[in-house]
Amino acid sequence: MPAATERHLPTNLPPGASGSTADKELLQRAQGLFAALPEVAASQTNPITPEKVALGRMLYHDARMSMNGTIAVTAATNWTISGSMGKEPPLGDTKERGARNSPTVYNAALHSMQFWDGRAKDVEEQAGMPVLNPVEHAMPDRIAVEKRLRDAPGYKELFASAFPSEKEPITFTSMERAIGAFERTLITPSPFDAVVKGDVTALNTDAKEGLALFMDVGCTTCHMGVSLGGTMFQKFGLYADYRPLTGSTGSDHGVMDLTKKESDKDLFKVPGLRNVAKTGPYFHDGSVDDLAKAVDVMARTSLNKQLTSEETRKIVVFLESLTGTPPAEALVVPTLVAAN
Repeated sequence: MPAATERHLPTNLPPGASGSTADKELLQRAQGLFAALPEVAASQTNPITPEKVALGRMLYHDARMSMNGTIAVTAATNWTISGSMGKEPPLGDTKERGARNSPTVYNAALHSMQFWDGRAKDVEEQAGMPVLNPVEHAMPDRIAVEKRLRDAPGYKELFASAFPSEKEPITFTSMERAIGAFERTLITPSPFDAVVKGDVTALNTDAKEGLALFMDVGCTTCHMGVSLGGTMFQKFGLYADYRPLTGSTGSDHGVMDLTKKESDKDLFKVPGLRNVAKTGPYFHDGSVDDLAKAVDVMARTSLNKQLTSEETRKIVVFLESLTGTPPAEALVVPTLVAAN
């Protein structure tokens, strides 16, 4: 993939802030490659409304969205901390375990594709797929989902409020749109956003040096933009097979498993790096627990570079500056409409 083209914006140190020439140059480079998070991930096809978000939050926490009523969407997330799972992929409704590490839901709506193989174009399309997946929520089909929602007390009024222009508000598509609208509010501004907005003093010396290294060694070939990733596919292992380095024994070949094309072998969606310090384990198979090791593996396999331990440490310090906090209201677990 070609490296991102830098666009040099005016340096914008805040009034009264001091900044060295090196700081100003660092800021100019960062502003040319990255962007600050918006308040919400807006959608032209799914406008965000309070009613839709409230319904989406309810659906997100409702275990009745699974065949046996045992798991909600939150089963695949470490909800209050990282928005992603821990060491192992989550257990589904049938107690089977998924094959891939669950990416974080925080800021995911800003990505140009969803899942490691990009099979969903946005969070709305993504929202319906686990519900019908036989090893996740295991609902048999869209009609069964719609019936369950129509039979559940309280949802008739909530869907009507969220989709007032629809003749039949309770549909599978409406469910996807409501969950998608909720996920579009899961934005986590961090200290790094202050930097992109012009305050380079928001980072300490190690983090600033880590940011410079992150750009210098070539990480921004793939990890740029508002999410520092999430916009392209890349082969995992351009210069070396990652499996001996990570201890992975899996046979997951990414996009090729979906398309069956040899040219797609080991292509995976480049993950966004927002909150990466809190979203381990790393990679599609969760084969690496430690962020420093993940940085080292990526440098070796994707950049053909061997970083020193000090360089790796400083890049990790920079990555820690991407840790943010979701909006407080998004973390409130709703009181579910009463079950039958």
